[in-house]
Amino acid sequence: MKIIACYSNKGGVGKTATSVNLAHAYAAAGKLVLLCDLDPQGASGFYFRVKPSKKLTDARFFEDVKRFTSAIRASDFEGLDILPANLTFRDFDVFLSRMRNSRSRLKKALTAAGSDYDVIILDCPPNFSTLSENIFKAADQIVVPVIPTTLSERTFEQLVGFFDQHKLPKKKLKAFFSMVQQRKTLHQQTMAAMRKAYRKRFMRSSIPFAADVEKMGQHRTPVVTYAPRSAAGAAYQALYNELENGVVSTK
Repeated sequence: MKIIACYSNKGGVGKTATSVNLAHAYAAAGKLVLLCDLDPQGASGFYFRVKPSKKLTDARFFEDVKRFTSAIRASDFEGLDILPANLTFRDFDVFLSRMRNSRSRLKKALTAAGSDYDVIILDCPPNFSTLSENIFKAADQIVVPVIPTTLSERTFEQLVGFFDQHKLPKKKLKAFFSMVQQRKTLHQQTMAAMRKAYRKRFMRSSIPFAADVEKMGQHRTPVVTYAPRSAAGAAYQALYNELENGVVSTK
């Protein structure tokens, strides 16, 4: 079982869109996938038209395997299940701070409840917290969307600094540029500078700023299902190929 976290300490960078489209790509490749939404806003569940269980509260999420598994919902896509978030997930940090071995609780819960899956993808809330430390420890890979702007550059520096400070393995970090507008000089300059500064941390694939991604909220489904020939759909597929197989698209 592989655990992939889609995380950024900055909001509004495309974490949920990435989680949804990667989950679909893995399932389309024949993997058994669980998309676990850890963000109390519950956007991943919304995109897949599933409603969360109100009975899966903070304590039960981490301690009740039966309750955890009963809260998993099937999607419309073969091999892809969803654990949608509910508003009680906002209290995860409070609960975790009171537990022994608090930074290992998420991995234990996922291992116990998600052992039937090949891949678990975590759609993560944007903050530094006890939960995020659990995410960093549990994940085999941490996919980080970065908008090529000065503020996003700063937040990525903070993330790398956090890993350095806490002696976490930076090889887990798999950053990529999101919402890219190639015509913007700032985007081109920022991407060049960050690739130079963090050569080992950035994948070559990037996701364009595109209306087709924004339309996910209308269609409530991954991009390739309603815009299969779009640049955005191809970009998410390329991101999957690079993440899973190390293959970089040249198109």
